[in-house]
Amino acid sequence: MNRSSPWKNISMLLLFSFGLMVAAIHSAEAQTPIPRSEHPRPQFYRAQWLNLNGQWDFAFDFGVSGVEKGWPEKPAGLDKKILVPFCPESKLSGIGYTDFMPAVWYHRTFSVPADWKGSRVFLHFGAVDYDCRAWVNGKPVGRHYGGSTSFAFDITAALMSGGNDLVVCALDDTRSGIQPLGKQSSSYIPPRYVFYTRTTGIWQTVWLEARPESHVSSVRVVPNLDAGCFVLTPVIENYRLGMVFKATLLSEGKEVGSVRSPSPSGIPVVIVVKNPHAWSPSDPFLYDLRFELMHGGKVVDAVKSYAGLRKFHIEGNRFFLNNKPIFLRMVLDQGFYPDGIWTAPSDAELKADVERSLAVGFNSARLHQKVFEERFHYWADRLGYLTWGEFPDWGIDFGQPQAIHNTQREWREAVMRDLNHPSIVAWTPFNETAETQGAMAYPEEHRRALSETVALTRALDPTRPINDASGFIHVETDIFTVHDYDQDPGTFRARYASLAPGGKDVFVRFPAMSIPYGGQPYVVSEYGGTFWTEAYPSMPLDTTTGKRYLDGVSFGYFNRPTWGKGKTAAEVLDLVEKLTRVLTDHPNISGFTYCQLTDVENEVNGVYTYDRNLKFDAARLKTIFGAPATVEKR
Repeated sequence: MNRSSPWKNISMLLLFSFGLMVAAIHSAEAQTPIPRSEHPRPQFYRAQWLNLNGQWDFAFDFGVSGVEKGWPEKPAGLDKKILVPFCPESKLSGIGYTDFMPAVWYHRTFSVPADWKGSRVFLHFGAVDYDCRAWVNGKPVGRHYGGSTSFAFDITAALMSGGNDLVVCALDDTRSGIQPLGKQSSSYIPPRYVFYTRTTGIWQTVWLEARPESHVSSVRVVPNLDAGCFVLTPVIENYRLGMVFKATLLSEGKEVGSVRSPSPSGIPVVIVVKNPHAWSPSDPFLYDLRFELMHGGKVVDAVKSYAGLRKFHIEGNRFFLNNKPIFLRMVLDQGFYPDGIWTAPSDAELKADVERSLAVGFNSARLHQKVFEERFHYWADRLGYLTWGEFPDWGIDFGQPQAIHNTQREWREAVMRDLNHPSIVAWTPFNETAETQGAMAYPEEHRRALSETVALTRALDPTRPINDASGFIHVETDIFTVHDYDQDPGTFRARYASLAPGGKDVFVRFPAMSIPYGGQPYVVSEYGGTFWTEAYPSMPLDTTTGKRYLDGVSFGYFNRPTWGKGKTAAEVLDLVEKLTRVLTDHPNISGFTYCQLTDVENEVNGVYTYDRNLKFDAARLKTIFGAPATVEKR
């Protein structure tokens, strides 16, 4: 009689237990939520897509030698793990390294869904800072320059059946003077003043998308409220004779208009809207759109989108929304997060930032020195929140032609990506160029760069006004903006006493370099910035900079030199109210931007703390910022 050895039984039991443990681990991994799992482009949604966020292999490349080491083909040297889409500087990434990184590498495997057979497969990046190169199965599939804008590579030819290797390298030379950085610090370790932690590499969602051989690659949507219609301009890839572009407009699920066109790519079509319903902050109504490419009576490609029917224009020195005057009560939003840096920890937090702003009386935001991700604009559209789209131009040197070229190329990508959002009502390609980027040292290069960029923006989107450079030097602008952090309500009011469309001696920063005020809408696009934190109600004044510092680093603006010890939050609001009333009561000021929505790292002058706790009484804030404006009553 053969009997099993007791050791064999124990071994089998151990193997069985180990198998259960491995299965449990794999099951847990399968159930681990994908970070930022929502579709990144709600305005251009295809059903066949696959989110690639999650844990990737990662490596620093301080010697910028990964190519020589063969990492594109054999990424065995990537010895760390990172949680994509969070940048390696962030806590959420699992890395948290905040010194300079000239190059970083990523690797993961993926499989293409079986039902994508016969489709073109595109690899999408929401944003990678700065110079991104990608390889699939060792084959180069594309390269993109620019740290803020979205892009995609067609990777179909590089795919294999079964598993595929994806390798990504990002080069990031923040001290070069040719890369737009925004508020990323290129000089300070740790970051300080108005310069914050850098963002390197992947910082928005990575995903795959399947498209048919012939497909709709984009559709420009222009609302015409006065005519009650939308003008659509499709771009069709691989157009074939007999193809038809069809667009269907839906209101709360019911079809209210459609159009079919046999014309090829780039030909506009019009959808007339039955009983048009306007989009506005008080009623952010959105129509659904369905785009279809048809051939032989069959649907070849289908994309879901949405649009808002609204009109924003300028007459004289006033803004009009849907033909009614509007005062823009903007807040400065820099889009930084304590644990994610430039990346919101969740889609809910993007929505919540809009809600936080609306809750304290703002109707709009100046999105400052950052191209916000598309999901933010989606929530602004949904919640009725007006914005100015801005580019992170700080970091460039006007003395280097490549810097201007890089800025204009990426700004074009930003405008083209976002121009269908009804919430965006103006464009601002530059900010405070006088002192930060060498404008004074290179005045002609600066003038030409701004003038050319305004012309480029107007050619891309003639429907929105342009603020050439917020705050200081204007070259050619539809909106005249100034920045003024004066904390004395008396001198603050006196500065704008002569402001009128035909007035003289109107306050202009750097008048020797800027065009004079010409009767455009006049907006104080940064003011306030008043330092307040519960833990440090008073700090010594730096008489050189006029700022007060925490531990020699953090700061805000004060009513110098009368700001004493022991100020309360209520007293801070008294000051903010007096400053704000100067602007809302002025018959020729059309908007303001209060600095700022939240504290950001060293800068502690937000309405909310950096971790999004409200500092002041919400009801009083809403009364201050939402006060009736004289310019709306004229």
